Amino acid sequence: MHLNIRQKVIVGLTVCFLIIGSSAALSYRYLGNIEVKQHFVEIADDLNSTILEIRRYEKNYLLYNLREDLEKHQRYIQEGLEIMDKIAPEIKSLKVSPRLEPLKQELLAYQSIMSRMASMGDQDHAAKAALEKQLRQQGKNLEDLSKELVRFERRRILEIIRTLKTQLVASMAVLIFLAGFLIFIVSRKIITPLRIIERTTLRIAQGDFQPLPVLDTRDETQRVVEAFNRMVGELEKRQDQLVQAKKLSSLGILTSGVAHQLNNPLNNISTSCQILLEEMDKCDPEFSHKMLENIENEVIRARDIVRGLLEFSRVKEFALKPKYLKEVVERSVRLISSQVPPGIEIVQHIPEELVLRLDAQQMQQVFLNLLMNGVQAIVPPGEIRIAAREDPYRHQVEITVEDTGVGISKKDLGRIFDPFFTTKEVGVGTGLGLSIAYGIIEKHQGTITAESQEGEGTRFIIRLPLYSGPGPERAAP
Repeated sequence: MHLNIRQKVIVGLTVCFLIIGSSAALSYRYLGNIEVKQHFVEIADDLNSTILEIRRYEKNYLLYNLREDLEKHQRYIQEGLEIMDKIAPEIKSLKVSPRLEPLKQELLAYQSIMSRMASMGDQDHAAKAALEKQLRQQGKNLEDLSKELVRFERRRILEIIRTLKTQLVASMAVLIFLAGFLIFIVSRKIITPLRIIERTTLRIAQGDFQPLPVLDTRDETQRVVEAFNRMVGELEKRQDQLVQAKKLSSLGILTSGVAHQLNNPLNNISTSCQILLEEMDKCDPEFSHKMLENIENEVIRARDIVRGLLEFSRVKEFALKPKYLKEVVERSVRLISSQVPPGIEIVQHIPEELVLRLDAQQMQQVFLNLLMNGVQAIVPPGEIRIAAREDPYRHQVEITVEDTGVGISKKDLGRIFDPFFTTKEVGVGTGLGLSIAYGIIEKHQGTITAESQEGEGTRFIIRLPLYSGPGPERAAP
């Protein structure tokens, strides 16, 4: 039978309450017994004092034979008997109860001996001496019994106190064990999963949608993790949809310049075809070859423009493959070139043979977002510089995209990667570009940071793992 966390906590708390309740009830009972016994000890002390007074007046009477001493002696005996009759009903439940009756009988026998002595004359000295000896022995027995009565109950009080201490220590030990068990349950089953979910949430916010492992605990934790993983799956789908939406948004911007980009090669093709048609009968072969080469080059140019758009717009699953970084950057620059106004120059410093494991399509999205942000931040004239270098000590490649635009304020710099945060005017930016770029870089196991000074420009630094394997085949021209 598997108990869920709620049931385990309820069972643990119930056991704790039962132990605390039982311990409190037993402690209350023991304290009640101690109170009763303490009351009896006080009375027993009074009885013992009365017996000592009886013995004192016994000695006085035997020494001085005064009637006054005999009367006081008899009065104290009566007082002792009254004390015993008074406490007899109160101590019926105590273990000392059977000891009280022998003491009473001894006191009555003592009283009888004293009465016989008082009634004897002075003639029979031998009989009186025998009774005196018997009286002294009986008096000593009375003292011993009364003292034993007090000692017995005091020992019982100490035993109860020791039992109470043992019970309290045992209860504390059990409670500490149960508290440790509850702490373990709360820590292992609640706090630890919550911390894992918290860390995973931060990881998801950075673009890593790897689900949590599901343990067969058959409790709320398992159900929460399963629900969380379903949410992660949905978020990953939404993230892909956001990337695609941003890509389509970028395509909407890029295609506005496609007409201009295609116009030049199409005009050149048209012009070359018209010249060939006009000069077909009389042009020499060398001139015709030159015109045809020009047409072919312009066709390739137009094809590359369309191919770049098609490759960028095509939906693909995320896959890391060795790619020449320079080719990815150049393709991104070509796609955005129609949106770069006069006076803004894009400068590239990318090593020819630098290879990284990339999802080329998604990295294009990153570069397009950064380049578009740079273009929108620059008031011509200006410059956007893209550079890359290897950092073998960190086993990384550092890519920088730097512009000479207006820069970002310090209060906004820490928020630029937050979803839907934008410093642009309403309708100009969605606030998703840098957030999506951040997630893509995280999926590449890299980092992206930003440095900026207002009025001086912004610098984005991308760090990706260094790749030392074989390079890919060069793309066909």
